[in-house]
Amino acid sequence: MLNLTNPSEHHAVTKRCLERRHNVYSEKPLATNMEDAKELHTLALSRKLFLTSAPCSHLSESAQTLRWAVDQRLVGNPLLVYAELDDDFITQAPYGKWRSESGAPWPYRDEFEVGCTVEHAGYYLTWLMMIFGPVKTVVAASAELVIPKLANLPRSAPDFSTAALFFRSGVVARLTCSIVAPHNHCLRLVGDGGVLEIDECWNNAAPVRLRKRHVIRRRLYNSPFARTLRAPGAGHPRVGRRGSASMNFALGPAALLKAMSRGAPNKPYADFALHLNEVTLAIQNAGDSAGAQGIDTEFSYPDSRP
Repeated sequence: MLNLTNPSEHHAVTKRCLERRHNVYSEKPLATNMEDAKELHTLALSRKLFLTSAPCSHLSESAQTLRWAVDQRLVGNPLLVYAELDDDFITQAPYGKWRSESGAPWPYRDEFEVGCTVEHAGYYLTWLMMIFGPVKTVVAASAELVIPKLANLPRSAPDFSTAALFFRSGVVARLTCSIVAPHNHCLRLVGDGGVLEIDECWNNAAPVRLRKRHVIRRRLYNSPFARTLRAPGAGHPRVGRRGSASMNFALGPAALLKAMSRGAPNKPYADFALHLNEVTLAIQNAGDSAGAQGIDTEFSYPDSRP
């Protein structure tokens, strides 16, 4: 079953589906609080059902190429990641005129109430989880800077968040989300042997570039000439640009169907979704005083390539 309802309905709808013994692929988030997410996780495992959630951009050609480059040690030991998911000053955009291909209006009230962190952090967080494994500690802050966003909505969710993610593998990543700062969807992965770069996670085929370092005389340089990479076998059906994105949203459901058909274990999928939910909510709910937060969930990555 595909759960494409509004975020506030995800838990109740997914629970009903699981109770009727249906496997579920849910839109993000799995649930808006961890108690509900854990309930779904427990229910799915107790009934030996698959449970997972969007986003699926970590199955994209770009994300798989980034993973391959790390696996091939093209930048040596990975150490640090800077990832940005800033979408410009959305409250001043003509969002009331935005329409999907079906003609449906952009659900701006839901977007403001749920918040950009819950809506967007997963686009890079799933990449980092796929490559580096579980997050051990989150040190985050979040704030609502534009108040009010709507006349009848005095307060909504944070429109800015930033987090330092400490992975159990030793890598550290900084992830920033906002609907205030100018558009920036860049990722830079720094290793002791060079830098990997990508400009746009909402483009499944965005090029992954490698820059090596050089010492010339007494100065250190990152090469001005980047090598564009492409992992063997990383291709998949592409889609055209739709609004602000060029993403094949069917990659996730297709990968889940493939896993089900080959009899893959269901637990890694539910574990991955639950960990994503916990880390995302830790960032979203950090406020200005949360400090370091330990992450309790873990997972073994369900290796379902497109």
